[in-house]
Amino acid sequence: MTARTRRTRKTTPGVWPAIRVLRDRNAGLCLAGVVVSGFGTSALWLASGVWVKDLTGSDGLAALCMLALWAPALLGPALGTLADRVRHKPLLIAVNLLPAVLLLALFTVDSPDALWLLFAVLFVYGAAGVVHDAAESALVAEAVDPRLLGDFNGLRTTAGEGMKLVAPPAGAAVYAGYGGASVAALDAVTFVLATGVYAALRVREEPPRRPTANWRRRTAEGARYLWARPRLRPLVLAGGVMMLCAGVSGATLYAVVDSLGRSPAYAGVLYAVQGADSVLIGLLAGPGLRRLGERRFAAAGLTLLAMAVAARAVPNEAVAMASGAAAGVGMPAVLIAALTAVQHETPGPLLGRVTATAHSLIFTPNVLGLAWGAALVELADLRVLLPALGTVLLVAAVALARRPASAAVAPGSPPATGPT
Repeated sequence: MTARTRRTRKTTPGVWPAIRVLRDRNAGLCLAGVVVSGFGTSALWLASGVWVKDLTGSDGLAALCMLALWAPALLGPALGTLADRVRHKPLLIAVNLLPAVLLLALFTVDSPDALWLLFAVLFVYGAAGVVHDAAESALVAEAVDPRLLGDFNGLRTTAGEGMKLVAPPAGAAVYAGYGGASVAALDAVTFVLATGVYAALRVREEPPRRPTANWRRRTAEGARYLWARPRLRPLVLAGGVMMLCAGVSGATLYAVVDSLGRSPAYAGVLYAVQGADSVLIGLLAGPGLRRLGERRFAAAGLTLLAMAVAARAVPNEAVAMASGAAAGVGMPAVLIAALTAVQHETPGPLLGRVTATAHSLIFTPNVLGLAWGAALVELADLRVLLPALGTVLLVAAVALARRPASAAVAPGSPPATGPT
């Protein structure tokens, strides 16, 4: 009997699904792992940029910290292959212990000459995060009742966004009081705690079958499977379009603040409003997915985001607040829908590769959007740029809502059982 079958039989009717998720021991432990490691990660990403800025005075070098963390996403399909090659629970333990050890090397970073070590650690840190997300998605798909995956992914978003609200200020406070190495130590401790959480999971996993294809072919299988599924491909493409537009829109944040006649620090207020609503949508995602399905739920999120982005062109504080709140609901809705669909539609032996490939296709455009936005904000009027982005998002929403959710398999796609 598989873990997924056991979880399905234990489902208790008549109880609010979010409570049922929290009552599930494995689901609760996975959420605890997200909270613990998410706190350390969110604290480090802000402090690392401040650390580099203080050592060098360079805004460009400080921005490279985020690039170092994001760059491994480009290797997502290959890194996801690793998640399908070994059992997921031991892999989760390993990819939490690795950053915990590497972060201790940052105690030697005390001058600009040592910054190469910081960037190297951040790159490995980001790569471990890609593997972690792929392995966790595969493990959750086996350990949690399929009917509760939307609720779990929603609560995961709530936990992650909640940490983004409290951890960066905490990391900044630790940095101001004790320096960058202390933030690294704090993050290392959170990874050790997360390791203990994942070690406590009770999951019976069968060892993966010995692969019959080489690494390149196994990596490509995940991309081929994702592209061949009419239920998955539109959701992932819509997610990529959304993150591209969100990147361009995000680059206009300080220009929007200027249009309101506020100081740059006001950007933190808008960010907090958006983050608070991202926490809220995580609690409502499960019921919304059951009522609308992944495709229509994502289309609704895109529509809300389209209106939010276009509204940012209006130089009014109340409108800016409402826009941030709407964006905080719309963006996570699309991401939750896409991840849940991947978990529902992908067989276990392929899930690590497909998840990592989907993450790469969705999140990599955000980096491109930030770069394009940095140029466009200097060249284009916000009253033109932001409504244009809203129009692109609205077109994507309409296309997603109208696309038939056919379960047909495109020619040449892998078999339903999936290769190993």
